Amino acid sequence: MPPVFEISIGDIKTAEAILLPSGKTFNEERVDFIKDIDTLDLQAVPGSGKTTALLAKLIALENKLPLEYGKGILVLSHTNAAVDEIKKKLSGYCPKLFSYPNFIGTIQSFADEFLAIPFYVQCYGRKPIRIDNEIFQEIADNYYRKMANTAAKQWLSKQSDPENIMRNLVFDLDGNLKYGINGGILLRKAGGSNTFKQLAGIKKSILEAGFLNYDDAYSLAFWYLQAYPGIVKILQKRFRFVFVDEMQDMDTHQNTLLEQIFHPDANSESIVQRIGDKNQAIYNSVKSADVWEDRATIRRLSDSLRLSPPISKVVQPFAIHKGENYTVNGVNNSTLKPHILVYTNETLTQVIPYFSKLVSDYSDDGALPNFKRYPIKAIAWNTEWIKQAEIDDIDKIRLVDYFPGFSKNKSKVKNDYGNLQNYLLYYDKQTPTLESVRKQILNALLKVLRLEQIYYNTDKHFGKRKLLDFLKESYPVPYEELKLNLYNWSIGMIREQTATVLTSIKEYIPVLLALFGITEIHHSRNFIFGVEEVEQEITEEDAVQNIYSREGFPIEVTSVHSVKGQTHCATLYLESYYYKDGTGANSKSYESQRLSGQFLGTELNETTAGERIKQSAKMTYVGFSRPTDLLCVAVHKTRFDALLFTINRDDWDVLEVSVPFTAAGT
Repeated sequence: MPPVFEISIGDIKTAEAILLPSGKTFNEERVDFIKDIDTLDLQAVPGSGKTTALLAKLIALENKLPLEYGKGILVLSHTNAAVDEIKKKLSGYCPKLFSYPNFIGTIQSFADEFLAIPFYVQCYGRKPIRIDNEIFQEIADNYYRKMANTAAKQWLSKQSDPENIMRNLVFDLDGNLKYGINGGILLRKAGGSNTFKQLAGIKKSILEAGFLNYDDAYSLAFWYLQAYPGIVKILQKRFRFVFVDEMQDMDTHQNTLLEQIFHPDANSESIVQRIGDKNQAIYNSVKSADVWEDRATIRRLSDSLRLSPPISKVVQPFAIHKGENYTVNGVNNSTLKPHILVYTNETLTQVIPYFSKLVSDYSDDGALPNFKRYPIKAIAWNTEWIKQAEIDDIDKIRLVDYFPGFSKNKSKVKNDYGNLQNYLLYYDKQTPTLESVRKQILNALLKVLRLEQIYYNTDKHFGKRKLLDFLKESYPVPYEELKLNLYNWSIGMIREQTATVLTSIKEYIPVLLALFGITEIHHSRNFIFGVEEVEQEITEEDAVQNIYSREGFPIEVTSVHSVKGQTHCATLYLESYYYKDGTGANSKSYESQRLSGQFLGTELNETTAGERIKQSAKMTYVGFSRPTDLLCVAVHKTRFDALLFTINRDDWDVLEVSVPFTAAGT
């Protein structure tokens, strides 16, 4: 059923006025995509403005709402951050798009709201308390610790990582137990061994208590589709248009779910447009194979608004998926050539300071026009070591070796932490609200109740709403006191009075536990007091950052995964150790070894490239394509001299990291 309208040039002009700087317009590639309202794939190079083009199409569609027969629009992306960005840019212009029957969210939230939660309600008569990996892990670990020496415990003890197996058990459609939604079958339902029965019983107990991990939600979603196949037509009738942004980040089960529901064939009532870049498929795991199979119609965005011609020229050879007439056409007018920073064992920890000095010198010279507009970052694929032998091996280099203070746990905002103090340190400080801080504090109190094994209805854990409702009904005065405390604590957190709030919450917890008959803190003691007591305000400058700052501006030190989708003014890509292929002088562990041909300008051959080469190429492609003005790549001198000494000096500037620093370009 084709749409009964078209997107006009006037619609596009309206979107340009909203989304683009004054005087700027969409080029022909973008206009053609915005106007196309049939099923298609959009393959776009880094920095091409693909999400902006999608936003323009959504603005144009806003003017067509409501659609025929009351149908709506479904917009999906992979992360909450991406969804929030869409909402932020459109909320003031598209009021109808943010109301029923439309839905804008992550693929996880879509699966939860439309499939997993409804099916859970059918099975258990109520909504689940929490869908969250970290909370589920905590509960699964508790079950594991309490397991008697049964067949299940004996079977688990023979596995390489028994606790992790407990955390990731998922039922498949046949009732077997798998290791994760995409994993292999661990135990089959057929035969009904004691091991299967015991582990299946534990899994069911956790589900019945109302706690699901993310894979459980997808498992329930597939169960729902199997039990009620008619839901497919219902969802197709609800959503006339389906837009999937960052499609390359979808994992196998997510892609399968969308294909089962909105399958793009003659029988589907939905138009599906998938948007992304196959060459940037690094989000879940860096695989050489991709779940994204091309549609019959493919549109392309080849102009990169982010990249300059010198940077786009060195980025293109690393692309795995090219397709017909593939090109990365950098249209940003920066003229700096990419730099190779050659370091030695002695100058390893000076690479980031050297880069910082380069940036400082270039900004003083006016060579970084985006210096104040975009951040500056130093990134690596692999960040930390686990084994001491690898930490001590000078031939194995990762991010922490360049920047010894690095910790991937810094700055990490989660729903669950190992101690009370971290709940207060690691909330979202970029956009704090009283409600977000209040929820974080309530989550900490709920963890205390879980650790102390306090339940309602004998075996069910409290959620935030259930706890407040219980206190309101059973203890109205303490309920009002808690509400006041939550308000005061939240205000204190916003005002950065963290130490005072932490002390106050510690003093309150025994009062809360006493309402449940607990007169002494037992199992939650380490959680509450498991960090050094703080006598002054916690500022952890910090604990929330991996920052190098010596030239008057910050350089964030982080992973390639964390910067995907970002735009930087300057990026330092630090080569890092990843396995070892081959032996002796021909062994390959670093990007400069596996991808020496691409550094020298030879385009990657998708057919002949091996698994590790493709993995390395994807990471390099993503990392190299972040900056607008300056790309620097750190390569060890032994690898440069052996493999890259013939590099084209018209494309790259080669600098040796020195101490003390020499002037940039000398």
